[in-house]
Amino acid sequence: MKQAFLFLGALSLSAAVGGVTSWYVANSSERQIEYIEREVERTPQLGTHFAAYEEGKYPDLTYAAENAVKAVVNIEAVQQIEVPQRGYDPFLEFFGIPQGYDNEPRYRERKAGGSGVIISQDGYIVTNNHVVDGATKLRVKLNDGRAFEARLIGRDSATDVALLKVEAEDLPTLPFGSSDALRLGEWVLAIGSPFDLQSTITAGIVSAKARNLGAIPNDFRIESFIQTDAVVNPGNSGGALVNARGELVGINTLIKSQTGSYIGYSFAVPESIVKKVVMDLKEYGVVQRALLGIRFAPVDQDFIDREGKELGITEIGGVYVAQVIDGGAASEAGVRKGDVIVAIDGHKISSSAAVQELIARHKPSDKIILSVKRDGKMKQIDVVLRNKADKPELLSKESVDIIEALGGKFRDAGEKLCRQLEIRGGVQVIGVKQEGLLARARVREGFVITHINDRPVYSLDDLRRMSERMETMDGVYPNGRSASYVFVE
Repeated sequence: MKQAFLFLGALSLSAAVGGVTSWYVANSSERQIEYIEREVERTPQLGTHFAAYEEGKYPDLTYAAENAVKAVVNIEAVQQIEVPQRGYDPFLEFFGIPQGYDNEPRYRERKAGGSGVIISQDGYIVTNNHVVDGATKLRVKLNDGRAFEARLIGRDSATDVALLKVEAEDLPTLPFGSSDALRLGEWVLAIGSPFDLQSTITAGIVSAKARNLGAIPNDFRIESFIQTDAVVNPGNSGGALVNARGELVGINTLIKSQTGSYIGYSFAVPESIVKKVVMDLKEYGVVQRALLGIRFAPVDQDFIDREGKELGITEIGGVYVAQVIDGGAASEAGVRKGDVIVAIDGHKISSSAAVQELIARHKPSDKIILSVKRDGKMKQIDVVLRNKADKPELLSKESVDIIEALGGKFRDAGEKLCRQLEIRGGVQVIGVKQEGLLARARVREGFVITHINDRPVYSLDDLRRMSERMETMDGVYPNGRSASYVFVE
């Protein structure tokens, strides 16, 4: 059976189930406290021992759990869903049953749930983008039972991180730890609201780091997930992944499952990415994404077996530079096609996810040092990173993420389609999302974008570089029909 990646925030809420569970947990915790208060001899006395018992050398997660749980919240996201209008029915008309003829759209509310983490005493909360995507109203419930209306400060679909704010003071918070310092096999806790069971805590170990799954639905996604075997389920999205010291090391995001429920794999966005996105959203109102300006492939055994002999590469490790984008940061610094980047700022790299994570920590204008292998020799190259418009400067709050604003999925039109339509290049719409400009303009799938604001669009890279407000869009459908759209605020 084919496995699927399941984001953990799409969960309908049920007050009845939550009420029964809270009674059970309360009573369970009373029995547990009674047991702990009795002095129990924990040192093994009987049986055959193959290792010495060392008190204090085994993991005790109670400190982390009892502190961190207070800063993890339940998020209720309310969406307005358009209800399809019933067409004219002559049968009802014949029997005199009145029918509505107004063309006004009608809506109904749909509620979904997720989790979030309080990161400041004045009410900033981090969660997943997919938890709040499309929501018209957000409500946050704290561990102590208090509830607040929340407003969206900003969100980033490329990393699946969002930042909320509630108007409150002296809230319990969770400090940031270090996802870099996590070790394989280290104990971690997952805290959230699976199936609307608020303040649920599960434990597991770090199973892997820097996982790139291709799961975030964004053409320019940045993935370097922490994989754990802590049990998470729908509703855990946006909740905390916590180390044994009670520090936030990740935001639980998705599971890999054949059934839609947990079967052993869970994945979290690492703190190194979360913290950078949150700081940008608070300070600038937009994520300051730095770009290196290359296309690359990891130099693993498959790469060597496939291309190593032809390219003269015999050692595993690093990433092969397959293309250097003209005018980009790497191009200006002197990086060449055929280089093998083995480290960034001294951090060895061996996967696409590692490169994405290390670059994602930086802002445009930051300088990094690449360790590059060229013609069998090592070389250090200083690179000043650039923004998506290939400029070494920060973006303003007024800057627009064109792809996010359009609200769709895209791909390069390809040579065959371009020849058929007699165009030099373009970006084809292969999916239309609700609430985006494409949906509002009733653009259909298959449309090939050739110009935005009278500027040519030849590829996805051209689309990515644009940051000004959308005014006009021109293109052509696969049947050859040209179309132009004007966007009005």
